Parts: sequence; structure tokens; C-alpha cells
Amino acid sequence: MKALVLRAPNEFDVEDVEEPTPGPLEVLCRVERVGICGTDVHMVKGHYDMWPAYHPFIPGHEWSGQIVELGDGADEFGWAVGDRVAGSSHAGCMHCKECIGGQYNLCLNYGNGRIHSHYGHTKPGAFADYVVHSIRSVFKLPGGMSYDLGAVTDPASIALHCANRGGIEAGHTVAVIGAGPVGILAADAAKALGASRVIVGARGARLGVVEKFGHEVFDTDDPSGLDLFASMVDGGVDVVLDAAGTPQTVPMALKMLARGGRCSTVGIPTEDVSLALGSLVLDELELVGSRAVAGEMQATIDFINDGRIRAGDIITDRFQLSEFARAIEVADKRIGGAMKVFIDLSH
Repeated sequence: MKALVLRAPNEFDVEDVEEPTPGPLEVLCRVERVGICGTDVHMVKGHYDMWPAYHPFIPGHEWSGQIVELGDGADEFGWAVGDRVAGSSHAGCMHCKECIGGQYNLCLNYGNGRIHSHYGHTKPGAFADYVVHSIRSVFKLPGGMSYDLGAVTDPASIALHCANRGGIEAGHTVAVIGAGPVGILAADAAKALGASRVIVGARGARLGVVEKFGHEVFDTDDPSGLDLFASMVDGGVDVVLDAAGTPQTVPMALKMLARGGRCSTVGIPTEDVSLALGSLVLDELELVGSRAVAGEMQATIDFINDGRIRAGDIITDRFQLSEFARAIEVADKRIGGAMKVFIDLSH
């Protein structure tokens, strides 16, 4: 099969590689669409020590496709050749304390390739004609859902998990920092969970994207941006969802909270963050991390299917696998206002 092979930071090409074979409780899927995630950009550039786990490596984890072969036992759980699916990247061991408690995204056996898989990070991913996944990390698409929407389910589920970690309840006022794909989807997720008001902090061309989605917006690049935000709310917001995760946005998020508020941050800073802890203590603020997903994929599919999460509206560009170099440049530099950039492997 054809696959995008990352041999070293910034060294990649489309190569002929052996087609994978599904093991017990796994499925082989023909890939139809793959989205380029910000994490993919960082991995290609070599910004992470932990990802990819080795070289050469096939990245890619936001995908949709069709099952073409079943591993032993997969049929006993209702899977069949021809099923249309969306992929999720984590497959926990399901035996450790965290997995048993429902937080398989925090699996204590992460990194042990015999019993844990993080597809596109520690195990081969989906920038390829075919990919193998555990049946724990594929989800059936409704009959009317396109492969395009299926491939945006993974980032949308990450956005929903971030919103869940924020503890959003009906009537909450919520702010989102960062108007990239996850930030925009997190704003919709907050509304789906009952937020009465969502205000998004964005900059540059992304200000227009937020307005297109109908959310209130303020400019995070404007020196008076926080003053404008303060004038929009009375004493701060109940929840901030930080989808940027930079040394600047985490402290900003804490300043935007009402007393007793919570910030859920999903971005992974590539630099250390400095925090003044006075308000965190005196105002009893909460700062929580949000990693991947912990059971949100099915709810995300339902929210996308009924239109509450408008995942299709963030798709801006598509390329062939042979055009990966251009595709990742467009995604990284936001060329032409790019939001979600697809690799289209339509068969």
C-alpha cells in the first residue's frame, strides 16, 4: 500500500509499504479521509520528545473509512466487513486502574506496545491506504454521515472532552481561547452541553471565522482585548476552555474566570508556563488538563449528526496523499484561511 512515512524530523515521503494485518479484536480499514492535526505538524517538525515513538513512522489519527477485514473475535462484538467507521487514537489496556475507572486516555500502560495503542503516535497511523485499529477505537457512522464528517469526529470529541472537563452546566457562561479547529468545535460543544453564552478569543483571520459561527468574539492580539472581554461579562465567566495552550493563554484564561471558576486546557505548550497563583488560591479557581477523549466519541457522532456540533463547517482544504508536503504547509501556515486540511484517499 501507499503510506506517508516520516523518517526523521522534516524528512518524509510517500512510500510503498506492506499492508498491515489485523490481530485479535482488531479491524483492517480502508482509509477514505484523514485530517491534519496540529499535533501532526509538531511531530513532523520534531517538536515532541515522546511522539512519534520511533522512526520511520506513519502518522495520522483523524480519519474515517471502511472495514475490509476482521481480526479474530471482532465479529462477536458486532463488527462486519463493510462497516463505515470513524477512528479514535487511544486504545487503553482496559485492565489498569485508570482504564477500569473509565479514563482509558490515562492508561497506566501507555507506551507498552503489547497492551496499549496510541495510533498515529506510538502505533502506525492513518496517512495510508489502510490502517489497523483495535475495535475499542473505531465507531460506526450513521447511514447519512459522510466520510468528511466522520474524519472530523476525533478532533470534535477532543473538544467535547475539554468541555466536559470544564464542568459546563446549563446556564453557564463560557469563554474559549483559540479559534483553531478544536477551539471552534469546543465552542459548539459548550453550547451543546447547555452553555447560555459562549465568547471566543481569537486573532487575525480567525476573528471572522468565529463571527461566521455566530459566537461572540474578542481580539486576543488587541492590547485592550481583555478590557473588552471584561466589559462583555459581569465579573468573569464560569468556565474557560483553553484550546491554544501557550505560555500566554493559560495565565489569560485564569484572569477571565469568575470566582470559583474553572479552566480546562487542551493545548500542549511547547514551552514552560509561568503562573501567578494568588488568584488561583484566593478565588478558588480550578485549572485542569484535558487529554484526548474518555468515552465521548459516540456522543460526538450524535452531536455532529444532529447539527449541534458543526464539524463540517471547519473543513477548508483537501489534498491527495502525494501532495502531503503542500498540505501540511497549508495547515501549518493557515494559507488561504485554512482550518481543517484533509488528505483525501477516496477509493
